[in-house]
Amino acid sequence: MTLRFYDSATAEVRDFVPLVEGKASVYYCGATVQGEPHIGHLRSALAFDQLVRWLRYRGLDVTVVRNVTDIDDKILSKSAESGEQWWALAYRFEQAFEDAYDALGIGKPSYEPRATGHIPEMHALIQQLIDRGHAYPAADSSGDVYFDVRSWPEYGSLTHQHIDDMQAAPDVEPEFVGRKRDPRDFALWKGAKDDEPATASWPSPWGSGRPGWHLECSAMVGKYLGEAFDIHGGGLDLRFPHHENELAQSRAAGLPFANFWLHNGLVTFRGEKMSKSIGNTVGPAELLGTARPLVVRYYLGQANYRSVLDYRPESLTEAAAAVERIEGFLLKALASAAPDGGYQPATAAVPAPFEAAMDDDLNIPAALAVLHDTVRRGNSALATADVDGTAAALQDVWNMTDALGLNPLDPQWRRATDDGGALQALSALVSEQLAARSAARAAKDWAASDEIRNRLAAAGIDIADSADGATWTVRRN
Repeated sequence: MTLRFYDSATAEVRDFVPLVEGKASVYYCGATVQGEPHIGHLRSALAFDQLVRWLRYRGLDVTVVRNVTDIDDKILSKSAESGEQWWALAYRFEQAFEDAYDALGIGKPSYEPRATGHIPEMHALIQQLIDRGHAYPAADSSGDVYFDVRSWPEYGSLTHQHIDDMQAAPDVEPEFVGRKRDPRDFALWKGAKDDEPATASWPSPWGSGRPGWHLECSAMVGKYLGEAFDIHGGGLDLRFPHHENELAQSRAAGLPFANFWLHNGLVTFRGEKMSKSIGNTVGPAELLGTARPLVVRYYLGQANYRSVLDYRPESLTEAAAAVERIEGFLLKALASAAPDGGYQPATAAVPAPFEAAMDDDLNIPAALAVLHDTVRRGNSALATADVDGTAAALQDVWNMTDALGLNPLDPQWRRATDDGGALQALSALVSEQLAARSAARAAKDWAASDEIRNRLAAAGIDIADSADGATWTVRRN
């Protein structure tokens, strides 16, 4: 196995060697459930779903942790604005995230801990940092506890910054400044405030309050994956300050923490940064109202995970065409090679170029190029009645789409469209008609050939002739 990933901490592609042979441990930042999910959240979750699928394909026993931040400043602010209890608001949006993940076939993590369920672990980590001289309670009676960034010489190592070039931690209240030794010190524990609900605070050795955002992940990952684990992931926007602070407080507490840091790129709208103030954000409802879930998954996962993904309304149309080419071949090949259904490939192996692309820092564009080239070869084999060539292409396409979570005939997508069986039956019938048309053309019976084409067109089936033979698609209104 020669897996290689780009490690943000070292800014280089490194060989991936699991800390425990035969196993892999992955933690990636999940939702802060303050509102509805948007396309950026989905892209990030899908990128790490692709990673986990590939690690498992490579034979590793993978443990995945994806957290839920269900208490923070924005959740409380939106709760106050709406009048809805903060915990009810958080749970409602958590379910919206889960529904979107499920719709796109994003696998369930091994564990999905909520921040509010791990207060004792956070207290223990804070005390550890205080005992080691890297954290301090505020001098007043506020109940705040801060991480002392200047006590940790490696602070800034993840994002390759010098501490004096960094901005102050984003505590906007003026009273915070006097409580800190350095403006860049960040909160590990936030003392309770009079204008916040009593249910949003927990007793602690430093006074009632709630955890700081960065602290939550360090405490939860330690509980579920241990002191050292293989991969920490998240969106590029989380590198600073969130992941930088996670790394600092964990290492300062004496924990080895993550061996690799992987960050997925952001999503833009026609080349511009997405922003609610501009009104160019895109959510699951819009995406899934425009295209099938499988098409949305294909679109969100077609670029290299580290690159920027630009969304345009026509993007989903292009993705749909790609999916239909794959789907059309599979249906035709199954009708030819396995007309009774129940197809299972003889082996789960993927073509060597596909495997090499995926091993190379999840090079999805190169992997998809292999997939589509195989579809083209399979269609050529179908057109020339090459049984062995069709069967080989069918097996390869089936295995590659399975590895990517893109197999159109997977039960996940049949449930989503409720037409998987119907499409397979339709494919068998259309294939018979195309065989009859091919025979008519070979006999130069153009009238019969045209009649078959017209009959299919009237039923909503479009035929395209090429050097590789005829292909068909269902016309979508």
